[in-house]
Amino acid sequence: MFCYQCEQTAKGTGCTIQGVCGKQPEVAALQDLLIYALMGLSQVAVEGRKVGVSDPDVNVFTVKAAFSTLTNVDFDPDRFMDLIGQAADKREKLKASVKAAGGNVVWLDGPATFQPKATLDDLVKQGEQVGIKSYPADNPDILSLKHTVLYGIKGVGAYADHALILGQEDDSVYAYVHEGLAAIQRDDLGIDDWVGMALKCGEAAYKAMELLDAGNTNTYGHPVPTKVPLGYKKGKAILVSGHDLKDLEELLKQTEGKGINIYTHGEMLSTHGYPGLKQYSHFYGQFGTAWQKQIKEFAAFPGAILMTTNCIQRPKNDYKDNIFTSGMVGWPGIPHIPDLNFQPVIDRALELPGFEEDHVDQEVTVGFARNAVLGVADKVIEAVKSGAIRHFFLVAGCDGAKPGRNYYTEFVEKIPSDCIVLTLACGKYRFFDQELGDIGGIPRLLDAGQCNDAYSAVQIASALAKAFDVEVNELPLSMIISWYEQKAVCVLLALLHLGIKGIRLGPSLPAFLTPNVLETLVKNFDIKPISTADEDLQAILG
Repeated sequence: MFCYQCEQTAKGTGCTIQGVCGKQPEVAALQDLLIYALMGLSQVAVEGRKVGVSDPDVNVFTVKAAFSTLTNVDFDPDRFMDLIGQAADKREKLKASVKAAGGNVVWLDGPATFQPKATLDDLVKQGEQVGIKSYPADNPDILSLKHTVLYGIKGVGAYADHALILGQEDDSVYAYVHEGLAAIQRDDLGIDDWVGMALKCGEAAYKAMELLDAGNTNTYGHPVPTKVPLGYKKGKAILVSGHDLKDLEELLKQTEGKGINIYTHGEMLSTHGYPGLKQYSHFYGQFGTAWQKQIKEFAAFPGAILMTTNCIQRPKNDYKDNIFTSGMVGWPGIPHIPDLNFQPVIDRALELPGFEEDHVDQEVTVGFARNAVLGVADKVIEAVKSGAIRHFFLVAGCDGAKPGRNYYTEFVEKIPSDCIVLTLACGKYRFFDQELGDIGGIPRLLDAGQCNDAYSAVQIASALAKAFDVEVNELPLSMIISWYEQKAVCVLLALLHLGIKGIRLGPSLPAFLTPNVLETLVKNFDIKPISTADEDLQAILG
């Protein structure tokens, strides 16, 4: 196997024996084979769009299947066998439609002609032949950009799937995903073409986040500032980790009146700010954070745990029997809920002891998405004009267990008291419980939500830029971004598509970026690796 799609890849160069995430070699091979099959499906889809053929089933399947290969999502070989078979079947059916419309369906070899073997062992052998190093490229920089595009597409697939669940989709996102996947098999595109393809991925990513924002806010209302207890109260309990608001809503409905309290974990913290979710009286608070403590937190939780998206490494035996998955998530031997019927989760929660007493450490405030912040924009603008607010910092992105992420805690702690910190995604768990005070009634720490709420942060920045009649890059705003997996890659590409410059990225740079590609990003977008908190603050604030 060879995989370097996440920040924690072995030795900073690539996992070759098994994934740091726990991914086994056979699963890595199956994921590579699924991506290869999706490339073939995408080649046909691209030809189909040329003659007016676009199959909704193919569109939805492509983003879901790409999402399944994201870091820490699906480790179940049987599910990948099924997805690979579906990809080949859907490709052949689409070929027939494209041919009937007069389109090209002739390929001599490659993924558009690939036929999956019948057994798991044979599929693994096929996958070992089509890994990411096998993609056609006449120099390492092109291969690097192909991998960047692929990882961006995986992130787009995740956001597009979340949006679709809430009734939001756009054919332009599907069209790009097919274009990008099909292009990876081409050998006639140069470096400039691939830089353009990466920025186009950013455009699709921004659109997917916009769709998801619409799905979330149209369904559950715009988030409002809300205090969330960090702790628990006496009674039966279910912990929900991940990103899917629909899963959480259905669980809340199905547990009403059953004496079970629902807690959030990880990026689900921000859901407490949505009016449509906070109305449930048994939706209590946040238990634990993410990544650096999660193994101990899950082992200590005396109830059932529902995983709705990628959040943890392989479940450990000391809490494995209490874990359930839904959506695209899958692990061998872990019960999966395919239809939003959470009765098995509820039954397990009722069997377990729950919490024996009330305990709350503190409260944190969430819900500072674009509507909440722009609702006090006049106060923010006046504070900037008066000098009360000197600078804004967006400190956001992924968390991880790798040493070095304490930089983000130290950075926020050292930000001067006349500056505002806007944060989102699970990277905030390095500092989300800090008491930073306020500036004229405006909290200094503003939690904007999940990783996809980078859309909200951009809207806030755009509105401030308009109010001051400047470009976003001219605002007293600095972006300090941490990355871990492919959703962060697509968010970064979205920011680059929007022309955002001067981003500081860490804790380490992606292994899939060659020196030449990195030089291009530095030259065109002034991307910088983080250094130390003191050095970076000095460089930004002087």
